[in-house]
Amino acid sequence: MPDATSPSGVDRYIAAARTAAQRRTADLEAIRRCRFDTIAVHGLYTMGEGLDFNQGSIIEPIYLSSSQAYRDSDEMEAALSYQIPTWCYSRIANPSLYYLENTLALLEGYGFDGEASCCATASGMAAIHTATEPFLAVDPKKPDAKLNFVSTCQVYGGTYQLFSIRRMQERGIDCRWVTNLTDLDEWASKIDENTRFLYGELPSNPGQAFFDLAAVASLAHRHEIPLIVDSTVATPALLRPLCHGADIVVQSVTKSMTTSGFGISGAVIARKNLTSRFGSDEMKADFAGYLKQLPNRDMGPNLSPVNAILSLNDIRTLRSKMDLFSRSSMEIALWLQEQPAIQQVDYLGLPGHPLHELASRYLYLVDSQHDAQYGEPVNRYGHLMSLRVKGGAAPTRRVFDAMQRIWRATDLGRIKSVATIPAISTHSQQGEEARCMADVPPNLIRLCVGGEHPDDIIADLDQALRAVDGKVQVAVPASFSAGGASREAPGEG
Repeated sequence: MPDATSPSGVDRYIAAARTAAQRRTADLEAIRRCRFDTIAVHGLYTMGEGLDFNQGSIIEPIYLSSSQAYRDSDEMEAALSYQIPTWCYSRIANPSLYYLENTLALLEGYGFDGEASCCATASGMAAIHTATEPFLAVDPKKPDAKLNFVSTCQVYGGTYQLFSIRRMQERGIDCRWVTNLTDLDEWASKIDENTRFLYGELPSNPGQAFFDLAAVASLAHRHEIPLIVDSTVATPALLRPLCHGADIVVQSVTKSMTTSGFGISGAVIARKNLTSRFGSDEMKADFAGYLKQLPNRDMGPNLSPVNAILSLNDIRTLRSKMDLFSRSSMEIALWLQEQPAIQQVDYLGLPGHPLHELASRYLYLVDSQHDAQYGEPVNRYGHLMSLRVKGGAAPTRRVFDAMQRIWRATDLGRIKSVATIPAISTHSQQGEEARCMADVPPNLIRLCVGGEHPDDIIADLDQALRAVDGKVQVAVPASFSAGGASREAPGEG
Protein backbone atom coordinates (compact mmCIF):
# COMPACT_ATOMS: atom_id res chain seq x y z
CA MET A 1 0.00 0.00 0.00
CA PRO A 2 1.34 3.47 -0.83
CA ASP A 3 1.98 5.71 2.18
CA ALA A 4 0.42 9.12 2.67
CA THR A 5 3.35 10.87 0.97
CA SER A 6 3.13 8.82 -2.22
CA PRO A 7 1.84 10.74 -5.24
CA SER A 8 -1.65 9.90 -6.38
CA GLY A 9 -3.71 10.23 -9.52
CA VAL A 10 -1.90 11.62 -12.56
CA ASP A 11 1.07 12.63 -10.39
CA ARG A 12 2.09 9.05 -9.60
CA TYR A 13 2.52 8.33 -13.31
CA ILE A 14 4.50 11.52 -13.80
CA ALA A 15 6.77 10.48 -10.91
CA ALA A 16 7.24 7.03 -12.45
CA ALA A 17 8.07 8.65 -15.79
CA ARG A 18 10.75 10.78 -14.14
CA THR A 19 12.33 7.65 -12.67
CA ALA A 20 12.27 5.99 -16.09
CA ALA A 21 13.78 9.12 -17.67
CA GLN A 22 16.64 9.02 -15.17
CA ARG A 23 17.37 5.44 -16.14
CA ARG A 24 17.24 6.34 -19.82
CA THR A 25 19.66 9.22 -19.23
CA ALA A 26 22.07 6.83 -17.52
CA ASP A 27 21.73 4.37 -20.40
CA LEU A 28 22.45 7.16 -22.89
CA GLU A 29 25.52 8.29 -21.00
CA ALA A 30 26.81 4.72 -20.90
CA ILE A 31 26.33 3.97 -24.61
CA ARG A 32 27.80 7.34 -25.64
CA ARG A 33 31.08 6.23 -24.06
CA CYS A 34 31.20 3.30 -26.50
CA ARG A 35 32.66 3.16 -30.00
CA PHE A 36 30.60 3.57 -33.16
CA ASP A 37 30.33 -0.19 -33.85
CA THR A 38 29.06 -0.88 -30.34
CA ILE A 39 26.43 1.84 -30.65
CA ALA A 40 25.33 0.39 -34.00
CA VAL A 41 24.97 -3.09 -32.47
CA HIS A 42 23.28 -2.15 -29.17
CA GLY A 43 21.74 1.32 -29.41
CA LEU A 44 19.58 1.92 -26.34
CA TYR A 45 18.37 -1.67 -26.13
CA THR A 46 20.08 -2.64 -22.88
CA MET A 47 20.20 -5.97 -21.10
CA GLY A 48 17.81 -4.54 -18.51
CA GLU A 49 15.39 -3.55 -21.26
CA GLY A 50 15.48 -7.07 -22.67
CA LEU A 51 15.14 -8.89 -19.34
CA ASP A 52 12.64 -6.60 -17.66
CA PHE A 53 10.28 -5.83 -20.53
CA ASN A 54 10.92 -8.18 -23.45
CA GLN A 55 11.05 -11.75 -22.11
CA GLY A 56 14.85 -11.76 -22.28
CA SER A 57 14.95 -11.18 -26.05
CA ILE A 58 18.50 -10.32 -27.14
CA ILE A 59 17.28 -8.66 -30.35
CA GLU A 60 14.78 -5.81 -30.29
CA PRO A 61 11.25 -7.18 -30.79
CA ILE A 62 8.86 -6.02 -33.49
CA TYR A 63 5.90 -4.46 -31.71
CA LEU A 64 3.07 -5.20 -34.14
CA SER A 65 0.53 -3.22 -32.17
CA SER A 66 -1.43 -0.26 -33.42
CA SER A 67 -2.01 1.21 -29.98
CA GLN A 68 -1.20 1.08 -26.27
CA ALA A 69 -3.64 0.36 -23.46
CA TYR A 70 -3.55 2.25 -20.15
CA ARG A 71 -3.94 1.08 -16.57
CA ASP A 72 -6.54 3.71 -15.70
CA SER A 73 -7.86 7.14 -16.62
CA ASP A 74 -5.03 8.88 -14.77
CA GLU A 75 -2.35 7.20 -16.88
CA MET A 76 -4.31 7.92 -20.06
CA GLU A 77 -4.65 11.59 -19.13
CA ALA A 78 -0.96 11.92 -18.33
CA ALA A 79 0.02 10.17 -21.56
CA LEU A 80 -2.27 11.94 -23.99
CA SER A 81 -1.39 15.34 -22.55
CA TYR A 82 2.28 14.45 -23.21
CA GLN A 83 3.19 14.66 -19.53
CA ILE A 84 4.72 11.16 -19.69
CA PRO A 85 6.21 9.15 -22.56
CA THR A 86 3.61 7.12 -24.41
CA TRP A 87 3.27 4.80 -27.41
CA CYS A 88 -0.48 5.60 -27.55
CA TYR A 89 -0.76 4.94 -31.32
CA SER A 90 1.81 3.63 -33.80
CA ARG A 91 1.14 6.49 -36.20
CA ILE A 92 2.82 8.63 -33.55
CA ALA A 93 5.21 6.32 -31.70
CA ASN A 94 6.01 2.64 -31.23
CA PRO A 95 8.69 0.80 -29.21
CA SER A 96 10.28 -0.62 -32.37
CA LEU A 97 10.64 2.90 -33.80
CA TYR A 98 12.06 4.06 -30.49
CA TYR A 99 14.95 1.58 -30.77
CA LEU A 100 15.74 2.62 -34.34
CA GLU A 101 15.41 6.36 -33.72
CA ASN A 102 17.71 6.36 -30.73
CA THR A 103 20.33 4.33 -32.58
CA LEU A 104 20.25 6.71 -35.55
CA ALA A 105 20.47 9.76 -33.29
CA LEU A 106 23.46 8.26 -31.50
CA LEU A 107 25.25 7.35 -34.74
CA GLU A 108 24.69 10.74 -36.42
CA GLY A 109 25.63 12.41 -33.14
CA TYR A 110 28.80 10.36 -32.66
CA GLY A 111 31.56 12.87 -31.92
CA PHE A 112 29.09 15.76 -31.75
CA ASP A 113 29.37 17.78 -28.56
CA GLY A 114 25.65 18.50 -28.35
CA GLU A 115 22.48 16.43 -28.23
CA ALA A 116 20.56 15.04 -31.20
CA SER A 117 17.21 13.33 -31.63
CA CYS A 118 15.55 11.45 -34.48
CA CYS A 119 12.18 11.06 -36.12
CA ALA A 120 11.87 7.97 -38.35
CA THR A 121 9.70 8.23 -41.45
CA ALA A 122 8.17 5.89 -43.99
CA SER A 123 10.74 6.75 -46.69
CA GLY A 124 13.62 9.04 -47.52
CA MET A 125 11.31 11.39 -49.41
CA ALA A 126 9.01 11.52 -46.37
CA ALA A 127 12.09 12.53 -44.36
CA ILE A 128 12.96 15.35 -46.78
CA HIS A 129 9.38 16.63 -46.79
CA THR A 130 9.15 16.33 -42.99
CA ALA A 131 12.46 18.11 -42.39
CA THR A 132 11.72 21.09 -44.64
CA GLU A 133 7.97 21.66 -44.36
CA PRO A 134 7.85 23.23 -40.85
CA PHE A 135 10.12 26.07 -41.98
CA LEU A 136 7.79 26.99 -44.84
CA ALA A 137 4.81 28.06 -42.75
CA VAL A 138 3.43 31.53 -43.43
CA ASP A 139 4.57 34.14 -40.93
CA PRO A 140 1.41 35.81 -39.50
CA LYS A 141 3.39 39.04 -39.09
CA LYS A 142 4.38 39.00 -42.80
CA PRO A 143 1.61 37.07 -44.56
CA ASP A 144 2.50 38.42 -47.99
CA ALA A 145 6.23 37.66 -47.78
CA LYS A 146 7.63 35.66 -50.71
CA LEU A 147 8.99 32.57 -48.96
CA ASN A 148 12.12 30.96 -50.36
CA PHE A 149 14.86 28.48 -49.58
CA VAL A 150 18.24 27.73 -51.12
CA SER A 151 19.32 24.32 -52.38
CA THR A 152 22.13 22.72 -54.30
CA CYS A 153 20.95 21.89 -57.83
CA GLN A 154 22.66 18.49 -57.78
CA VAL A 155 20.12 16.53 -55.78
CA TYR A 156 18.26 13.25 -56.13
CA GLY A 157 15.49 13.40 -58.75
CA GLY A 158 12.70 12.98 -56.19
CA THR A 159 14.07 15.91 -54.19
CA TYR A 160 14.13 18.03 -57.32
CA GLN A 161 10.48 17.19 -58.01
CA LEU A 162 9.47 18.01 -54.43
CA PHE A 163 11.24 21.36 -54.52
CA SER A 164 10.46 22.45 -58.10
CA ILE A 165 6.93 21.06 -58.58
CA ARG A 166 5.31 20.65 -55.17
CA ARG A 167 6.90 23.72 -53.60
CA MET A 168 7.56 26.14 -56.47
CA GLN A 169 4.87 25.42 -59.07
CA GLU A 170 2.04 24.35 -56.77
CA ARG A 171 2.64 26.62 -53.77
CA GLY A 172 4.68 29.52 -55.10
CA ILE A 173 7.57 28.96 -52.68
CA ASP A 174 10.80 29.88 -54.43
CA CYS A 175 13.64 27.36 -54.52
CA ARG A 176 16.87 29.13 -55.39
CA TRP A 177 19.31 26.69 -56.95
CA VAL A 178 23.04 26.90 -56.30
CA THR A 179 24.90 25.69 -59.40
CA ASN A 180 28.52 26.14 -58.25
CA LEU A 181 28.47 24.44 -54.87
CA THR A 182 32.00 25.50 -53.91
CA ASP A 183 31.29 29.21 -54.47
CA LEU A 184 30.26 30.58 -51.07
CA ASP A 185 29.41 33.92 -52.67
CA GLU A 186 26.79 32.23 -54.84
CA TRP A 187 25.23 30.67 -51.75
CA ALA A 188 25.22 34.05 -50.01
CA SER A 189 23.71 35.86 -53.03
CA LYS A 190 20.60 33.66 -52.86
CA ILE A 191 19.77 34.49 -49.22
CA ASP A 192 17.43 37.30 -48.17
CA GLU A 193 15.19 38.11 -45.20
CA ASN A 194 12.57 35.59 -46.36
CA THR A 195 14.96 32.65 -46.82
CA ARG A 196 13.93 29.84 -44.47
CA PHE A 197 16.81 27.33 -44.78
CA LEU A 198 19.77 26.12 -46.83
CA TYR A 199 19.69 22.59 -48.22
CA GLY A 200 22.42 20.42 -49.69
CA GLU A 201 23.10 16.83 -50.66
CA LEU A 202 26.63 15.48 -50.33
CA PRO A 203 28.03 13.49 -51.89
CA SER A 204 25.26 14.07 -54.42
CA ASN A 205 23.42 11.35 -56.29
CA PRO A 206 24.54 10.69 -58.99
CA GLY A 207 27.11 13.37 -59.77
CA GLN A 208 29.32 13.25 -56.63
CA ALA A 209 28.94 16.98 -56.02
CA PHE A 210 30.40 18.23 -52.74
CA PHE A 211 30.64 21.52 -50.86
CA ASP A 212 32.44 22.96 -47.86
CA LEU A 213 30.02 21.84 -45.18
CA ALA A 214 31.43 23.88 -42.30
CA ALA A 215 31.58 27.07 -44.37
CA VAL A 216 28.00 26.74 -45.63
CA ALA A 217 26.78 25.97 -42.10
CA SER A 218 28.52 29.08 -40.81
CA LEU A 219 26.90 31.14 -43.58
CA ALA A 220 23.47 29.79 -42.69
CA HIS A 221 23.95 30.60 -39.02
CA ARG A 222 25.08 34.17 -39.78
CA HIS A 223 21.65 34.59 -41.36
CA GLU A 224 19.98 32.75 -38.45
CA ILE A 225 18.65 29.94 -40.61
CA PRO A 226 19.32 26.18 -40.46
CA LEU A 227 21.40 24.04 -42.80
CA ILE A 228 19.70 20.78 -43.79
CA VAL A 229 21.91 18.06 -45.28
CA ASP A 230 21.01 14.87 -47.12
CA SER A 231 23.84 12.50 -46.18
CA THR A 232 22.32 9.30 -47.57
CA VAL A 233 25.29 8.30 -49.73
CA ALA A 234 27.94 8.80 -47.03
CA THR A 235 26.03 7.54 -43.95
CA PRO A 236 27.36 8.40 -40.46
CA ALA A 237 30.09 5.80 -41.01
CA LEU A 238 31.87 8.30 -43.31
CA LEU A 239 30.34 11.71 -42.55
CA ARG A 240 28.37 13.17 -39.66
CA PRO A 241 27.19 16.63 -40.74
CA LEU A 242 26.09 17.65 -37.23
CA CYS A 243 29.75 17.60 -36.21
CA HIS A 244 30.50 20.20 -38.89
CA GLY A 245 27.71 22.63 -38.05
CA ALA A 246 24.66 21.27 -39.88
CA ASP A 247 21.39 21.55 -37.98
CA ILE A 248 19.40 18.71 -39.55
CA VAL A 249 20.40 15.53 -41.39
CA VAL A 250 18.03 13.55 -43.58
CA GLN A 251 18.67 9.92 -44.46
CA SER A 252 17.00 7.61 -46.91
CA VAL A 253 17.68 4.74 -44.52
CA THR A 254 16.44 2.46 -47.32
CA LYS A 255 19.71 3.01 -49.15
CA SER A 256 23.27 2.82 -47.84
CA MET A 257 22.40 2.27 -44.20
CA THR A 258 20.32 -0.83 -44.87
CA THR A 259 21.94 -2.88 -47.62
CA SER A 260 19.51 -5.81 -47.68
CA GLY A 261 16.79 -4.02 -49.64
CA PHE A 262 14.06 -5.59 -47.52
CA GLY A 263 12.26 -2.41 -46.52
CA ILE A 264 11.70 1.30 -47.03
CA SER A 265 12.53 3.85 -44.33
CA GLY A 266 13.79 7.36 -43.76
CA ALA A 267 14.93 9.53 -40.88
CA VAL A 268 15.29 13.13 -39.75
CA ILE A 269 18.09 13.63 -37.22
CA ALA A 270 18.42 17.10 -35.71
CA ARG A 271 20.59 18.84 -33.19
CA LYS A 272 18.70 20.20 -30.22
CA ASN A 273 18.44 23.99 -30.02
CA LEU A 274 18.97 24.41 -33.74
CA THR A 275 19.47 27.77 -35.40
CA SER A 276 16.38 29.33 -36.97
CA ARG A 277 14.83 32.79 -36.83
CA PHE A 278 11.54 31.16 -37.87
CA GLY A 279 9.42 28.74 -35.86
CA SER A 280 8.45 28.30 -32.23
CA ASP A 281 10.85 27.85 -29.35
CA GLU A 282 9.43 24.35 -28.91
CA MET A 283 10.27 23.45 -32.51
CA LYS A 284 13.84 24.72 -32.23
CA ALA A 285 14.52 23.14 -28.84
CA ASP A 286 13.93 19.56 -30.05
CA PHE A 287 13.07 19.57 -33.74
CA ALA A 288 12.79 15.77 -34.19
CA GLY A 289 10.70 15.42 -31.03
CA TYR A 290 8.46 18.25 -32.22
CA LEU A 291 7.97 16.49 -35.57
CA LYS A 292 6.88 13.26 -33.90
CA GLN A 293 4.50 14.83 -31.43
CA LEU A 294 2.85 17.43 -33.68
CA PRO A 295 3.22 17.62 -37.50
CA ASN A 296 3.78 13.90 -38.07
CA ARG A 297 1.05 13.03 -35.60
CA ASP A 298 -1.34 14.97 -37.81
CA MET A 299 0.00 13.98 -41.24
CA GLY A 300 0.99 10.38 -40.53
CA PRO A 301 4.23 9.74 -42.49
CA ASN A 302 5.86 7.64 -39.79
CA LEU A 303 7.53 4.27 -40.22
CA SER A 304 6.07 0.80 -39.68
CA PRO A 305 7.46 -1.36 -36.83
CA VAL A 306 8.51 -4.13 -39.25
CA ASN A 307 10.58 -1.79 -41.41
CA ALA A 308 12.06 -0.21 -38.29
CA ILE A 309 13.52 -3.49 -37.06
CA LEU A 310 14.57 -4.61 -40.56
CA SER A 311 16.49 -1.33 -40.84
CA LEU A 312 17.96 -1.61 -37.37
CA ASN A 313 19.32 -5.11 -38.03
CA ASP A 314 21.09 -3.93 -41.20
CA ILE A 315 22.62 -0.91 -39.47
CA ARG A 316 24.53 -3.04 -36.94
CA THR A 317 27.39 -3.68 -39.39
CA LEU A 318 27.30 -0.26 -41.08
CA ARG A 319 30.92 0.76 -40.54
CA SER A 320 32.46 -2.48 -41.82
CA LYS A 321 30.16 -2.51 -44.86
CA MET A 322 30.94 1.07 -45.82
CA ASP A 323 34.64 0.32 -45.47
CA LEU A 324 34.36 -2.74 -47.73
CA PHE A 325 32.18 -1.02 -50.32
CA SER A 326 34.45 2.05 -50.37
CA ARG A 327 37.61 0.01 -50.89
CA SER A 328 36.01 -1.97 -53.69
CA SER A 329 34.64 1.20 -55.30
CA MET A 330 38.09 2.78 -55.29
CA GLU A 331 39.60 -0.22 -57.04
CA ILE A 332 36.84 -0.26 -59.65
CA ALA A 333 37.04 3.52 -60.25
CA LEU A 334 40.80 3.31 -60.83
CA TRP A 335 40.23 0.53 -63.37
CA LEU A 336 37.40 2.35 -65.15
CA GLN A 337 39.33 5.56 -65.71
CA GLU A 338 41.90 3.61 -67.74
CA GLN A 339 39.34 2.15 -70.16
CA PRO A 340 39.31 3.68 -73.67
CA ALA A 341 35.49 3.52 -73.92
CA ILE A 342 35.08 5.68 -70.83
CA GLN A 343 34.93 9.46 -71.21
CA GLN A 344 34.94 10.29 -67.49
CA VAL A 345 34.68 8.66 -64.08
CA ASP A 346 33.15 10.67 -61.25
CA TYR A 347 34.34 9.32 -57.91
CA LEU A 348 35.54 11.56 -55.11
CA GLY A 349 38.26 9.11 -54.15
CA LEU A 350 40.15 9.60 -57.42
CA PRO A 351 43.05 12.02 -56.90
CA GLY A 352 42.24 13.71 -60.21
CA HIS A 353 38.66 14.55 -59.25
CA PRO A 354 38.32 18.35 -58.89
CA LEU A 355 36.61 17.94 -55.50
CA HIS A 356 38.91 15.23 -54.16
CA GLU A 357 40.84 17.53 -51.84
CA LEU A 358 37.68 19.11 -50.41
CA ALA A 359 35.95 15.75 -49.93
CA SER A 360 39.06 14.35 -48.25
CA ARG A 361 38.69 16.95 -45.50
CA TYR A 362 35.32 15.46 -44.53
CA LEU A 363 35.01 11.83 -45.61
CA TYR A 364 36.71 9.52 -43.10
CA LEU A 365 35.96 6.01 -41.95
CA VAL A 366 34.69 6.54 -38.43
CA ASP A 367 36.96 5.19 -35.67
CA SER A 368 39.62 4.07 -38.14
CA GLN A 369 42.21 5.56 -35.80
CA HIS A 370 41.05 3.09 -33.13
CA ASP A 371 41.00 0.14 -35.53
CA ALA A 372 43.83 -2.38 -35.25
CA GLN A 373 43.75 -2.72 -39.05
CA TYR A 374 44.46 0.98 -39.64
CA GLY A 375 45.56 2.73 -36.46
CA GLU A 376 45.09 6.16 -38.03
CA PRO A 377 42.35 8.19 -39.73
CA VAL A 378 41.72 6.90 -43.25
CA ASN A 379 39.66 8.47 -46.00
CA ARG A 380 36.82 6.50 -47.47
CA TYR A 381 34.64 7.84 -50.29
CA GLY A 382 31.60 5.56 -50.37
CA HIS A 383 30.04 3.12 -52.80
CA LEU A 384 28.56 5.46 -55.41
CA MET A 385 30.23 6.56 -58.63
CA SER A 386 29.22 7.52 -62.14
CA LEU A 387 30.86 6.63 -65.44
CA ARG A 388 30.31 8.42 -68.72
CA VAL A 389 30.52 6.35 -71.89
CA LYS A 390 32.01 7.88 -75.01
CA GLY A 391 29.67 8.37 -77.95
CA GLY A 392 26.46 9.47 -76.26
CA ALA A 393 23.24 7.73 -75.27
CA ALA A 394 23.21 4.81 -77.73
CA PRO A 395 26.52 3.18 -76.73
CA THR A 396 25.72 3.94 -73.08
CA ARG A 397 22.55 1.89 -73.35
CA ARG A 398 24.45 -0.95 -75.03
CA VAL A 399 26.95 -1.08 -72.18
CA PHE A 400 24.17 -0.90 -69.62
CA ASP A 401 22.14 -3.65 -71.33
CA ALA A 402 25.19 -5.92 -71.47
CA MET A 403 25.72 -6.03 -67.70
CA GLN A 404 25.27 -9.55 -66.34
CA ARG A 405 26.45 -9.43 -62.72
CA ILE A 406 25.50 -5.83 -61.99
CA TRP A 407 21.74 -5.44 -61.57
CA ARG A 408 19.89 -2.88 -63.70
CA ALA A 409 17.71 -1.07 -61.16
CA THR A 410 17.16 2.38 -59.69
CA ASP A 411 18.11 1.36 -56.16
CA LEU A 412 21.42 2.08 -54.48
CA GLY A 413 23.32 1.08 -51.35
CA ARG A 414 22.64 -2.62 -51.80
CA ILE A 415 24.76 -5.62 -50.86
CA LYS A 416 24.51 -6.42 -54.60
CA SER A 417 25.97 -4.00 -57.13
CA VAL A 418 23.34 -1.99 -58.97
CA ALA A 419 23.47 0.42 -61.91
CA THR A 420 21.06 2.79 -63.62
CA ILE A 421 21.01 5.51 -66.28
CA PRO A 422 19.67 8.49 -64.29
CA ALA A 423 18.60 10.48 -67.38
CA ILE A 424 15.97 7.84 -68.17
CA SER A 425 15.15 6.80 -64.60
CA THR A 426 15.76 8.67 -61.35
CA HIS A 427 16.08 12.09 -63.02
CA SER A 428 13.83 11.52 -66.03
CA GLN A 429 11.05 13.88 -64.91
CA GLN A 430 13.39 16.81 -64.33
CA GLY A 431 13.53 17.67 -68.00
CA GLU A 432 16.56 18.31 -70.18
CA GLU A 433 17.25 21.83 -68.90
CA ALA A 434 17.30 20.78 -65.26
CA ARG A 435 19.45 17.73 -66.01
CA CYS A 436 21.95 19.96 -67.78
CA MET A 437 22.01 22.29 -64.77
CA ALA A 438 22.68 19.30 -62.48
CA ASP A 439 25.17 17.74 -64.93
CA VAL A 440 23.23 14.52 -65.53
CA PRO A 441 23.87 13.76 -69.23
CA PRO A 442 22.35 10.81 -71.14
CA ASN A 443 25.71 9.01 -71.34
CA LEU A 444 26.07 8.80 -67.54
CA ILE A 445 25.69 5.44 -65.80
CA ARG A 446 25.40 5.50 -62.03
CA LEU A 447 27.12 2.52 -60.45
CA CYS A 448 26.59 1.56 -56.85
CA VAL A 449 29.15 -1.03 -55.74
CA GLY A 450 28.06 -3.79 -53.36
CA GLY A 451 29.74 -6.54 -51.40
CA GLU A 452 30.98 -8.70 -54.29
CA HIS A 453 34.69 -9.14 -54.89
CA PRO A 454 35.80 -6.17 -57.02
CA ASP A 455 37.47 -8.51 -59.53
CA ASP A 456 34.08 -9.92 -60.46
CA ILE A 457 32.50 -6.50 -60.90
CA ILE A 458 35.45 -5.39 -63.02
CA ALA A 459 35.06 -8.54 -65.15
CA ASP A 460 31.38 -7.71 -65.72
CA LEU A 461 32.19 -4.12 -66.63
CA ASP A 462 34.95 -5.31 -68.94
CA GLN A 463 32.64 -7.54 -70.97
CA ALA A 464 29.88 -4.89 -70.94
CA LEU A 465 32.20 -2.20 -72.30
CA ARG A 466 32.93 -4.43 -75.28
CA ALA A 467 29.30 -3.85 -76.29
CA VAL A 468 30.10 -0.23 -77.24
CA ASP A 469 30.82 -1.29 -80.82
CA GLY A 470 28.23 -4.04 -81.01
CA LYS A 471 24.59 -4.67 -80.25
CA VAL A 472 23.21 -6.62 -77.33
CA GLN A 473 19.84 -8.27 -77.71
CA VAL A 474 17.91 -8.32 -74.45
CA ALA A 475 15.41 -11.17 -74.52
CA VAL A 476 12.14 -10.31 -72.79
CA PRO A 477 10.53 -13.47 -71.38
CA ALA A 478 7.05 -14.30 -72.62
CA SER A 479 5.90 -14.33 -69.00
CA PHE A 480 7.01 -10.72 -68.44
CA SER A 481 4.40 -8.64 -66.69
CA ALA A 482 4.48 -4.92 -65.96
CA GLY A 483 1.86 -5.33 -63.25
CA GLY A 484 1.97 -2.57 -60.67
CA ALA A 485 3.88 -0.18 -62.90
CA SER A 486 2.73 3.42 -63.10
CA ARG A 487 3.45 5.79 -65.95
CA GLU A 488 3.57 8.60 -63.40
CA ALA A 489 6.16 6.97 -61.14
CA PRO A 490 9.78 7.97 -61.82
CA GLY A 491 12.60 5.60 -61.04
CA GLU A 492 13.42 5.53 -57.36
CA GLY A 493 16.74 5.52 -55.56
